[in-house]
Amino acid sequence: MFLSVFDMFKVGVGPSSSHTMGPMVAAARFLDAMRASPFEFHGLKASLHGSLAFTGVGHATDRATILGLAGFLPDTYEHEKAEAVLSAIRKTGTVTPPNLPPLAFRPKDDLVFDFGPALEGHANGMVLMATDAQGDVTLSETYYSIGGGFVLTEAELAQGKATDDDGAPIPYPFKSAAEMLQMAKTSGMNIASMKRANEVARVGHDNLRTGSARLWQVMNDCIERGLHTEGELPGGLYVKRRAKGIYDALLAERGMNLSAPHTINDWMSTYAMAVNEENAAGGQVVTAPTNGAAGVMPAVIRYWLDHVPGATETKVEDFLLTAAAIGGLVKFNASISGAEAGCQAEVGSAAAMAAAGLCAVMGGTPEQVENAAEIALEHHLGMTCDPVKGLVQVPCIERNGLGAIKAVSAASLALRGDGTHLVPLDACIETMRQTGQDMSEKYKETSLGGLAVNVPNC
Repeated sequence: MFLSVFDMFKVGVGPSSSHTMGPMVAAARFLDAMRASPFEFHGLKASLHGSLAFTGVGHATDRATILGLAGFLPDTYEHEKAEAVLSAIRKTGTVTPPNLPPLAFRPKDDLVFDFGPALEGHANGMVLMATDAQGDVTLSETYYSIGGGFVLTEAELAQGKATDDDGAPIPYPFKSAAEMLQMAKTSGMNIASMKRANEVARVGHDNLRTGSARLWQVMNDCIERGLHTEGELPGGLYVKRRAKGIYDALLAERGMNLSAPHTINDWMSTYAMAVNEENAAGGQVVTAPTNGAAGVMPAVIRYWLDHVPGATETKVEDFLLTAAAIGGLVKFNASISGAEAGCQAEVGSAAAMAAAGLCAVMGGTPEQVENAAEIALEHHLGMTCDPVKGLVQVPCIERNGLGAIKAVSAASLALRGDGTHLVPLDACIETMRQTGQDMSEKYKETSLGGLAVNVPNC
């Protein structure tokens, strides 16, 4: 089992990796299929199903689908250009993707939100269709956005293609935490070193170094934008940005030499909230492992760099590699999709990854790292995904702050021990999978239960 650090952490656009980035990626894949087809096409149609339908408007799924069919991609997204293209499509009823003829596409008629039963493969399903001059469908594909920006066709999902098993052999192919720990013991290497060896086998030393540096740069830039931006978030809930106000107050208190006992928690929370306010506004973020949980990892890294003596950016790559190893285990054996398993799969996974990364860079053994991940994930089990009005704002923004705090606490507890503990990480991941399977659909990113129905949102 191999899942690259650059699959787990992807540069993209908010507010959702599964509902915004995923549909955009699916549309790009469909355009590629059209380019490879011998048929002539004159129009496009799309239908959104399951969670993509129920919370699609709040998650900007319709917008992402339209832009994806126009040729936009998450990692090269430009906001101003996108707004101009959207306006033109709505006026002309036509999209003009690169290397294809102009195609009829009227969003109000040709993009359907299907609120019936979800498609069989996954809660996040969509069907993309291309039509001929008579309006008959001549090419169709079903895509599933399975969380974290990962997209599979119906055939790929049936084949179980969830990880990248093609390419050069990797030296440490673990698919469980138990295998990971045994390989570490046998090799004498830590988790980051084994993961680095796997990455180098596929992408090379230079690509790993430059790519990892870019990931942290984008994460940190997102924190900085959030810490210095005021205003109201879009979507109709009238949620005010809070990160800047908290950050300014913390800076002022630091200068006044006040001794507030819980200030460090506020620092972690404001770093995380800064990211998720940017995400909610449709800004550039890094999936970690998803957009809805994108604030946890950057907040913990920033906490470590700014507040822990001896921290150095030279170890950020180790942090990311360790976290990616844990995230890969969760994705391979359970889920990172809120629509599939609730927020335990998003913020819970993010906290486990961040706890593992922090424990590693603070000198933790592989056993302590595994323990840190387990503690963090265990105490998110059962967490629902019930976004108010389908927006990635309430409870998502604050939840990332609390996820970061839990991650740091989990790492601290693990470092206080010797790595031995009762509940293995593998058992915790399997419990999360079963809990998600048993969870009511109302609490899996449909906005049909929980806070979404108990908080007035109009």
